[in-house]
Amino acid sequence: QVRLVESGGGLVQPGGSLSLSCAASGSIASIWAVGWYRQAPGKQRELVASIRGGSTNYADSVKGRFTISRDNAKNTVYLQMNSLKPEDTAVYHCNADLYSSSGSLLNSWGRGTQVTVSS
Repeated sequence: QVRLVESGGGLVQPGGSLSLSCAASGSIASIWAVGWYRQAPGKQRELVASIRGGSTNYADSVKGRFTISRDNAKNTVYLQMNSLKPEDTAVYHCNADLYSSSGSLLNSWGRGTQVTVSS
């Protein structure tokens, strides 16, 4: 069984920074790709950043402010968020395609972490 747990959310003032983590645990061989999504109340879920191998992609709304990275040894993916804006307020979830120890390709979602940007 595979589990993804996000952490690092919280309340921050506009212009501030937060670093989110997405840690995978369980019978994992490797993480293939991870996407960070966010969903604000009343809005559709949005893919903000993704990493596949060494390749990264970002939504236009976060380019230049957010950075996604990974630590393969720790089975953890990070989202560094700088210059935060009130419109970045949302629940942030990670979604991962990963290989189990048995060689199966699995997809898993975390439960999310709340990010609130407010003065």
